[in-house]
Amino acid sequence: MQAAAKATLSAATVSVANAVPVPESSAEIVTFRPPVRPALERAMEIARHVVSVVLPPLIVLSLTLFVWQLLCSEPGARLPPPTKVVADAWDFIADPFYDNGGIDKGAFWQISKSLGRVAIGFSLAAVVGIALGVLVGQSTWAMRGLDPIFQVLRTVPPLAWLPLSLAGFRHADPSALFVIFITSIWPIIINTSVGVRNIPQDYRNVAAVIRLSWWEVFYKITLPATVPYIFTGLRIGVGLSWLAIVAAEMLIGGVGIGFFIWDAWNSSRISDIIVALVYIGIVGFLLDKLIATVGHFVSHGVSAQ
Repeated sequence: MQAAAKATLSAATVSVANAVPVPESSAEIVTFRPPVRPALERAMEIARHVVSVVLPPLIVLSLTLFVWQLLCSEPGARLPPPTKVVADAWDFIADPFYDNGGIDKGAFWQISKSLGRVAIGFSLAAVVGIALGVLVGQSTWAMRGLDPIFQVLRTVPPLAWLPLSLAGFRHADPSALFVIFITSIWPIIINTSVGVRNIPQDYRNVAAVIRLSWWEVFYKITLPATVPYIFTGLRIGVGLSWLAIVAAEMLIGGVGIGFFIWDAWNSSRISDIIVALVYIGIVGFLLDKLIATVGHFVSHGVSAQ
């Protein structure tokens, strides 16, 4: 019996050996090479995206400059063409860091001074506006008492607050900060309160069931749910802040891009005014994109509808 089993096992071993031949040499190692075509396709896709984003603004800008050049090159034109603007304001464009003392400073220092005022006033407005927005959104009595006042005050133009702030503070810088604060706080309050009122009731019910404290409710439920609305208000507020400071600086004087424009007007430097307006627009655009980027990061890409 054992001899039969040994014979069967020997036959099976011979059969497997015949079926699967053992290679005499070791397997060759082949280096993996990624296909070239997908990489080229991705590069082409990125290039098409860049062209689709950059090309339309360049075309519109070129057409605008061309039409501007044609309209203002005629004799008797009241505004200088783009070529004359660049030629007249070249010193202001080429050297933004010069400082000759007093208010005779380059564009960098003028814009930096204005941005410093905006940073302080807007930060105060953000803190107070978010706090009041949460209060108005959570309390029916606060909404009924404060919302009508907010709706009336937010329609007051920024410069209308300047005489009152000058009378109260007696100094230019605090007055400018107050104008920024009172101009930018309203959209922050309104958007924050709307976000708080739109929190699903299920969230509040869960908070009541697990007995969260008011601070835990604010930190874990209210704040995350209202972040998209808060940043929508902040984007509007920072634009109004930049608008308000430029207008206020025309009246309070000193270093700042707003007063630079007013001083250039008094000196008939129209080209400098145009260049300053371009700088103001670019800085305003960058401020808006900065707040939008921070909001996109904080809210994980969720935007208010």
